[in-house]
Amino acid sequence: MKFAITATDRYLGVFEAFVEAGWTPLKLFTIQAKDALSSHSAVVRYAEQNNAAVQISRMSAFDLAELQRLGCEVLIVASYPWKIQDWRPFLKYAVNFHPSPLPVGRGPYPIVRAIMEHWDTWAVTCHQLTDQLDSGDILAAKKFTLQPDECHESIDLKTQIAAKRLATEIADNFMPLWEQARPQETGEYWKKPTVEERVINFQLPVEQIMLQIRAYGANGTFALIDNIWLNVKRAVGWIEQHQDVPSLVVHNGNRSIVVAASDGYIGLIDYAPITEND
Repeated sequence: MKFAITATDRYLGVFEAFVEAGWTPLKLFTIQAKDALSSHSAVVRYAEQNNAAVQISRMSAFDLAELQRLGCEVLIVASYPWKIQDWRPFLKYAVNFHPSPLPVGRGPYPIVRAIMEHWDTWAVTCHQLTDQLDSGDILAAKKFTLQPDECHESIDLKTQIAAKRLATEIADNFMPLWEQARPQETGEYWKKPTVEERVINFQLPVEQIMLQIRAYGANGTFALIDNIWLNVKRAVGWIEQHQDVPSLVVHNGNRSIVVAASDGYIGLIDYAPITEND
């Protein structure tokens, strides 16, 4: 089948799965890279190797009409920041790969809450693309286990692997899965985390602070240290009785900063001052 896909490097595996199943890629829609999480160099290179066109600007009705002219049958959506307008006048099928066990976890970035709420299993779900965000009938899902010490990077990597495995199943059995897709039950929409939710409160216990830092990982949490806001991507923490005031810097060394928490200390290992572009 001829298809177009939206993806960044994180979902390269989905792209590969459909090509490896014998599908013909016509076009890749991706985004301007801002950081490692939105990198698209690998997925662009893969598109070019498979003679697929590449577009970084937002998909329009004109683009959908052009896909129709080229004989495109399916639009595969994986990691795309823009809402896609009605595809039905132009294409036969469209599906979305969503990183949650739908109908729970609808929304732009659910894996943070998966960690914060101590989920022990998670999933990637493939569903029919509809006007209602992440609410279309489900073709299939791929579950995987989460560990108690899960972090943003580990669950993200597990999600990428599960997405490719799921995409392989979808590519090999697309029509039966499409025709047998099951409606979603009443679900939960999870909003994108706010800036305030990413701020570290050093009045809290070490375990709770470290959970927050693990959940945001490379996206970073925010810490106010000596009147300077830092984007914290990695830290260590330990419980220890002390008389230090929470949020007090008790040690500097080797670019690491140790800050007092309510029942111990947090060592900031990987951080950078926040700029206007963050």
